[in-house]
Amino acid sequence: MCHYKRIERSIGEYIAARYRRAVEVGIGNNPEAARLIRAAGALVLCTDVRAGIRHDGLTVVTDDVFEPDIRLYEGADLIYAVRPGVEMVPPLIALADRIDSDLLVYHLGCEIYGDGGEVVDCGPVLLHRYRRRAP
Repeated sequence: MCHYKRIERSIGEYIAARYRRAVEVGIGNNPEAARLIRAAGALVLCTDVRAGIRHDGLTVVTDDVFEPDIRLYEGADLIYAVRPGVEMVPPLIALADRIDSDLLVYHLGCEIYGDGGEVVDCGPVLLHRYRRRAP
């Protein structure tokens, strides 16, 4: 479990240092990255398809990335997901396109989508940037 916390800590620190309005998709039972980003004042909210997920200090709402409520994401400069199923990446890209945000994904193992996007090295972790917002 310690290894996962180090991964999430690296992701959270990277995002907190570079973004002001982030949304985590699919938080599940792994709130470490979101908590770090929230502590830096950059987390807007977290979503998950399962209802009833709660994490102290975080706003978690139920939403399905395959049929997202766009209002939840508007104004975000980053959408990110930690270990999403690869089938979630195309709708995440479409969502990021629609609201004009960056999209960062940390994949499980060597699972990637398409060409893997732009690889972002944030220490012991590699993120994949599948979309970059307009300058």
